[in-house]
This record gives sequence, C-alpha cells and structure tokens, in this order.
Amino acid sequence: MNSLLYIIAVILIIGWAIGVFFTTVGGLIHILLVIAVIALLLGVIRRSTAI
Repeated sequence: MNSLLYIIAVILIIGWAIGVFFTTVGGLIHILLVIAVIALLLGVIRRSTAI
C-alpha cells in the first residue's frame, strides 16, 4: 500500500512539473502539488509508526 501511495505522489509531482511549464490549467497545478506533498508526508508518517 505504501508503494502505491508513492506512485500516486510521483505522478502528481510530474503532472505539477508539466503544468508549471505549460501554464494553461492555472490553480489546478498547485492543488496537484499540495496533494502530492500530503501523500508523501502520510507515507512517511505511516512507515515510521509501522515499525
């Protein structure tokens, strides 16, 4: 499950990076970045408490 969370985070970060260079969507790009960062933080928090 943790690997799935990281895959989703990486996809969202790539989408954000593409959106920054092709700024046609506007605020949606920054929402993708925030969701990716939250997903990464949740993955780190869940991993550290699982030990």
